[in-house]
Amino acid sequence: MTMANILSAEDRRKAASAVVAAESRANGEIVPVFSQASDNYADVALAWSAAIALVALCALEIGSDFYLGLVDRSLGMWAHRWTPHEAFGLALFVAAIKFAGMWLLMLWRPLRLWLTPGAIKARRVRARAMLAFRLAAQGRTHGATGVVIFLSLAERRAEIVADAAIASRVPPEIWGNAMHAMLTEIRAGRTGDGLVAAIEQVGQVLAEHFPREAAAVNELPDGVIEL
Repeated sequence: MTMANILSAEDRRKAASAVVAAESRANGEIVPVFSQASDNYADVALAWSAAIALVALCALEIGSDFYLGLVDRSLGMWAHRWTPHEAFGLALFVAAIKFAGMWLLMLWRPLRLWLTPGAIKARRVRARAMLAFRLAAQGRTHGATGVVIFLSLAERRAEIVADAAIASRVPPEIWGNAMHAMLTEIRAGRTGDGLVAAIEQVGQVLAEHFPREAAAVNELPDGVIEL
């Protein structure tokens, strides 16, 4: 599923209109950023593959007589006396097969995401959001009043990152309503509406703390940035 299938042209138009409307009431710049995923979690796939291979080796060590006997019967090697070289070779073969099999399974992203601990996903989304903020908003407004609304679809997580002037006056927990409004719509399959809802909520906060000034100018693009 591509980004175009998730966020339609109409969704992007509505989000851009919501940004214009929100910024018309506040002295701030809202930048919505949308990403299919914040990471490929290849290290998680590697860790799971190594763990499965280790479990297989532990099983061979604990039940060595059973497994060696099973191999003997399967290959017709009755009463075969295993040398250390053969035993280690079997262990290496089993570990390699288990590692490769788990790695292939983990190529299926839904499984990889499901097996990735929530804390790891939260950290990766946060890191990706901070990168998006540094590239799209940080230091790019005259009064340090940029806000990035970052959505990572695969993890179903979102972050709101504000520039220095806003962060100094608006506690992070204030963005909770915007996050809730966005994720509620997204879980219902309305990604575009979720983004619009978040923009509107962020706009309300900015209008309260940073009301629009007559001389304010639009310093950042109003459209959705898609990573």
